[in-house]
Amino acid sequence: MQSSLGSVALSGTWFLPEVHSPSSIKAASECQCPFAHKVTQSSPSPVLSFTERVPQEAQGSHIMLADSEPGGSILENESTAFRALRDVHISTRMMEDFLEIAKSNTEKDLETCGVLGALLETGTFYVTTLVIPKQESTSSSCQATNEEDVFAIQNERSLFPVGWIHTHPSQTCFMSSIDLHTHYSYQVMVPEAFAVVMAPTDSSRSYGIFRLTDPGGMSVLKDCQEQGFHQHREPDDGSPIYKRCSNVYKNSNLRFEIFDLR
Repeated sequence: MQSSLGSVALSGTWFLPEVHSPSSIKAASECQCPFAHKVTQSSPSPVLSFTERVPQEAQGSHIMLADSEPGGSILENESTAFRALRDVHISTRMMEDFLEIAKSNTEKDLETCGVLGALLETGTFYVTTLVIPKQESTSSSCQATNEEDVFAIQNERSLFPVGWIHTHPSQTCFMSSIDLHTHYSYQVMVPEAFAVVMAPTDSSRSYGIFRLTDPGGMSVLKDCQEQGFHQHREPDDGSPIYKRCSNVYKNSNLRFEIFDLR
């Protein structure tokens, strides 16, 4: 999959919200978010919104994913940098809604992409906003065309750019070489940044949540000057280039907004 969402993270100036050192990390079950809330803005149509009640006993749970192709497994000896990562909570309903919004593109074998924004509260990131920018798509590419609008929405809400989400309408669930370059621009800013791949036609895994290994994969992408689809060298430390995330949790109680700017 080819994407220019890296330019969203790098073009212009992105002012990250101020980080306050947390005294403790809030557990998923302690999140004070009693409702799931979605807002879909599809210009020039009016804003559509609804509030869905969820069971009071609902708690966040760890997203466990099967290992991906070579390059997608979790390391047994993770780096100190990874162990220090803050937890991230995301609503699976947001991911499902994104897939539904992308359905018309998916049926035409066209990719769809979006940018994820999160609030940082008590040392934990909560993904509260998904922005689907204007974009140009093919079966293996998705290029955002109005990055400044993404900046505006995230800056107005003091959100951290914690990652991105895109579809593989007819491919399997993996990170292509260009996906890795796109994701590098997020993870170099926010170490907890992750990439969500939605692959509805993959019978073995319909979605995956990935990040570059650190320092292995990050070093490879930092040094790589190639463009287009290409092979990457193996990291010097013997790790895979990317792997599935183990610090991302699904939380059914999260409020979230979806802005469709297309």
